[in-house]
Amino acid sequence: MKPISNYANDRYPQQPYDLVREMLTALGIIGALIVILAAIFSTPDVPALTAKQVTVQDPKLLVQTALDDLSQQDPISTYGPPYNNTPGAAQRLGFISPQEWSGVQIPVNSAKDEVIAPLEKILPIDPVLKAPINSWNQATAKQQSAWANAAAKSLDKATVTSTTIHWPGDQSAYGPLPELMNAYLSLANSGLLESAIDGSGGPMPSTNRTKSLLLLQDQADAQYAAKLDMTGDEWGVIKETGNYPGAVWLWYYTLLYQIPPFSSSDSADLLVVMTVFVVTLILMLTPFIPGLRSLPRFLRVYRLIWRRFYKETGEGGKAK
Repeated sequence: MKPISNYANDRYPQQPYDLVREMLTALGIIGALIVILAAIFSTPDVPALTAKQVTVQDPKLLVQTALDDLSQQDPISTYGPPYNNTPGAAQRLGFISPQEWSGVQIPVNSAKDEVIAPLEKILPIDPVLKAPINSWNQATAKQQSAWANAAAKSLDKATVTSTTIHWPGDQSAYGPLPELMNAYLSLANSGLLESAIDGSGGPMPSTNRTKSLLLLQDQADAQYAAKLDMTGDEWGVIKETGNYPGAVWLWYYTLLYQIPPFSSSDSADLLVVMTVFVVTLILMLTPFIPGLRSLPRFLRVYRLIWRRFYKETGEGGKAK
């Protein structure tokens, strides 16, 4: 390429430029656009869903959630790592299965951790619960399942308030569940259920809220998200709610979940993550990949952008 000479800035008219004024003007315009667009397109500013809110609005839903936990029919009980060792539950692509490789890192027993343990924590202030808790703990798994299934089948006919529940028919068919669920509803209605689930047992509050967040992750969260148009097929993960910002940087992940084969795969999470990983790796290594790194030279878009420069300097030939 010939050396470029006599291409000084004074070939063009010079104008005074106030950088500070330009910056303030741009900030003002952008700020106004943000306020207007946020008012038109933003998602509802609502608080995070709590067990107390579920108890007040739909107490049967909380009871159903607890019964699913007690009968091990909740999604977490069969989720696999990092919560349990459910055979065949881990996502995999061929031999690749990070979920299985990591193993059980956060052991979760839904019946114990989400229902029974929180009730045991309030025994000092409600000692009447000791007998029904012992009755449940001492029963066989088969008996526990029979009680929970009987209660679930009759739940639609049960009379439920935010603090009490009464099942129809012979109460012995439900074992200790009437007493346990009454206490569970009262604990949730007090706003202390999440703290009882996560509590460390010491004077300091727990900062790990994993288990209490798992409590409502099935039907309760799904119904709440549906009312706010924030389900997965509505790109809910990138929308803000309450004090929690939307994960807008996950738009690419969310996009993949909407299209085949990701939308129909049993290992969708792993497939999406691996796809993003491969694409990111390609972008990072672009300067070292023959052919791909030469695309700018072949496409010659830069010459279109700088066409006036090349015309005036006589550098209109092929790039060197």
